[in-house]
Amino acid sequence: MSAAQNEIDRLIEQFDPEASFRRLAGLAGGIVSVLAVGLSGWHFYTAGFGLHNEIAHRAIHLSVVLGLCFLVFPRQRRLPGPWEWIVSIGLVTFYLVLGFSLLNSLSDPVPPVVRGVFIAVLLSIGALSLPLRAFDGSHQHIPWRDWVFAGFASGFSLYLLLFFDSIFLQRPGDHTPIDLMFGVIAVAMVIEATRRTMGIFLPLLAIATVLYGIFGPYLPGGLAHRGYSVPRVVAHLYKGTEGIYGIPVGVVATFVFHFVLFGIMAQLTGLGQLFVNLATIAAGRFAGGPAKVSVVSSGLFGMISGSPIANTVTTGVMTIPLMKKVGFSPRFAGGVEASASCGGQVTPPIMGAAAFIMAETLGIPYNQLIIVAIIPAALHYFAILYMVHLEARRLKLSGMDPAEIPSLVLVLKSSWHLFIPLVVMVTLLLMQYTPFLAAFWGITLTVLCSWIPKLLGPFGKGMTGLTVGPRALVQGFEMGAKSALSIGAACACVGFVLGITTLTGMGFKFSAWVLDLSGSAAQVLVSYDVFGWLVLNQVTILFGLFFTAIACIIMGSGVPTTPTYIILAAIVAPALAQLGVPQLATHFFVFYFGVLADVTPPVALAAFAAAGIARSEPMRTGMTAFRLSMGKALVPFAFVYTPALLLIDFTWSAFLVATVSAIVAVMGLGAAYTGQLGRRIGRPAFLALNLLSLSLVFANPKVSAVAVPAVLAILWWHVRGGDEVTKTGVVPSR
Repeated sequence: MSAAQNEIDRLIEQFDPEASFRRLAGLAGGIVSVLAVGLSGWHFYTAGFGLHNEIAHRAIHLSVVLGLCFLVFPRQRRLPGPWEWIVSIGLVTFYLVLGFSLLNSLSDPVPPVVRGVFIAVLLSIGALSLPLRAFDGSHQHIPWRDWVFAGFASGFSLYLLLFFDSIFLQRPGDHTPIDLMFGVIAVAMVIEATRRTMGIFLPLLAIATVLYGIFGPYLPGGLAHRGYSVPRVVAHLYKGTEGIYGIPVGVVATFVFHFVLFGIMAQLTGLGQLFVNLATIAAGRFAGGPAKVSVVSSGLFGMISGSPIANTVTTGVMTIPLMKKVGFSPRFAGGVEASASCGGQVTPPIMGAAAFIMAETLGIPYNQLIIVAIIPAALHYFAILYMVHLEARRLKLSGMDPAEIPSLVLVLKSSWHLFIPLVVMVTLLLMQYTPFLAAFWGITLTVLCSWIPKLLGPFGKGMTGLTVGPRALVQGFEMGAKSALSIGAACACVGFVLGITTLTGMGFKFSAWVLDLSGSAAQVLVSYDVFGWLVLNQVTILFGLFFTAIACIIMGSGVPTTPTYIILAAIVAPALAQLGVPQLATHFFVFYFGVLADVTPPVALAAFAAAGIARSEPMRTGMTAFRLSMGKALVPFAFVYTPALLLIDFTWSAFLVATVSAIVAVMGLGAAYTGQLGRRIGRPAFLALNLLSLSLVFANPKVSAVAVPAVLAILWWHVRGGDEVTKTGVVPSR
């Protein structure tokens, strides 16, 4: 393995808790490899030759995934001081109280032996959950505790599989005491697996929703509901299709896993380096070339990656040093890479796990979703490229040395075979074949096409890319399975939130609060509109979106994009739907702001990873990345007010007005937060650009007719003002 690849792996492990894998050898390493490769092989086979029934397929997937979570991920102390102990004791208390409450609520008698075994299992889970150093193991060793946890985590799904006919066919709706006991174990192990892979925020949120479902009658005001017994809640979460084995796990088991595996295999053959070369050819010669290469390559690589941190590190190790070399400050270089890398999750054709869940939730074919996503993704990258260009012009930076830019002819000649799997896969998606079948052929062709240089013999001389032989295939399948573990655990945990939401109607309660708060704020603002331009419903939507955006950013600071999207789409979508916002626009809005949370301090993991490469201060790098994302933050507002951008109720007039308004709004906001266009942008112009850009998201022809010329006039006046700032490399603070 090269030194560069070692550095990439080290940075990913350091900044991405979802990829902090143990480095195992010997018997333990062999067992984990067999399980991981077997999991990938099973998904690959079912993608090409047919799936099992819904529950069985999800149970098989989850039994291996959750078991591997404890074998692959070491326990890490992520909370300061005594908080790790306080939280751990709280979790143990929850497990024990839930278990004993279940025993006290059962109407059927439970044999003493069964009761004793159940209590012993809960006490074992509780004791082993405590942060005792003797239980921790290391990055090279699996402690005995984690073998026990792996058995418990796999056991509750295996129970459903072994007694599938009895549970789901012979007595559907009838829950025996043993069923419910396994349900309590399932709740505990899903929480522990998610805590192990992603930290504590999402497990605490899941526990809060479970307690909400049980203690509904005792809550004040609008929070109150009829309440549900512990057996009812446990059965709903464990045996239904709206809890642990709900849509999120189903989508991961049938779509997401396959595309994660394809992305890993494609990177293995060298497709990522090909994208960097193409980006260098396309953007390297322009002002601030390496920064624009970073944006373009991050977008291309993100199409097959779906992970903002992996994207940041993989492309950043090449682009960030080049950005610093030509004159960008370290924190700006890191901010550019982090901001651009987060766009991979919204860039077709492979947009990350959340996009597949969105398609399944809305009942929209994935091939339609990737077409709908093209315009928003283009606006997203235009916003970043525009701000990078302004910064490069401010610092008077030139493009890359022509000697550093590869030849397009040579790149295509040496790497053309790497395109074949991606082109075939996208073609199958557009032809409305199922996503998992498209991924099956993408993976198959990735392996087969890697052999083209050798098969061509002398004619393949000079062609690049790794040949995927048996060893590389095993390596790719193992890494593909490991890369899908954290999202599998998170989606099982999110099932608690979705299950309780459907059971209690929590989403409608939250919607009512959002509507009341947004309506009150809108009435106040409209009362000050002396020109009569503002429409109450539109302003109410604006405040609803604003509150939703804040919720996305806050939740996204502790939860990855996919769980953030799932939770807020379930809770917020009903509120915005009542205001007339199309469902697709609502879901895209939540999706985009969930992505933005990856560069929003205080927990901006993509920005922190970029800071590690740039050798810059992490928090300041995060603020720079967030500032660079301000322009694209307007894009979700634009497609909510003008759904034609998402091809909803499409008319050319609405589309053109919305597109022009969105582009000018991005330009205005980007210039405001860059701080200079020839002449330094002062406070009055800064405020004016912010207000005018915000008004353009309404895509109201009257407002646009005034705001578009006003923004362009302000920009033109500053461009004509000459160069008032020397090359300091310091970005104006806003």
